[in-house]
Amino acid sequence: MSERLDVTEGGLLACCASRRWAAEVAAGRPYAGLAELRAASAKALAGLDWADVEEALAAHPRIGDRVRGAGTEAAWSRGEQSGMDAAAAELRTALVEGNRAYEDRFGHVFLICATGLGAAEMLAALRARLGNDAAAERAAVRAELAKIVDLRLAKLAAAPGKEGER
Repeated sequence: MSERLDVTEGGLLACCASRRWAAEVAAGRPYAGLAELRAASAKALAGLDWADVEEALAAHPRIGDRVRGAGTEAAWSRGEQSGMDAAAAELRTALVEGNRAYEDRFGHVFLICATGLGAAEMLAALRARLGNDAAAERAAVRAELAKIVDLRLAKLAAAPGKEGER
């Protein structure tokens, strides 16, 4: 018999900083497995209003910023952005400038599921998304947030049952 996932709100908040999302997903616990947890997450994400999404965005660093701290979310973010580690100085500068332009245009941090992407790929996506209108960009942000949350849920489910994390 597979282990049931009895995730906590604290553990879920490391996956997505929307308190509404974490409360809704935690309310359905325990889950029969990762697939059931992911389904509950997808349903909760789809129901978030934009203010909830902005709450989640506020916890994400800019692409290229090195996250400090010892928490689970900080460690995951460092790993997710590891494609930036070998980026040349001019590429880093272009990302800083791109982040600034994006934030001026849309009012929030540029969000991309950086896992497996190199710095040049992230910059190309940032530049392409600068051409989006507000509605298209909100849809892109929601899709990227869903990818990030999905990956982090898998990490949470695989983690030992540490107090407050799972």
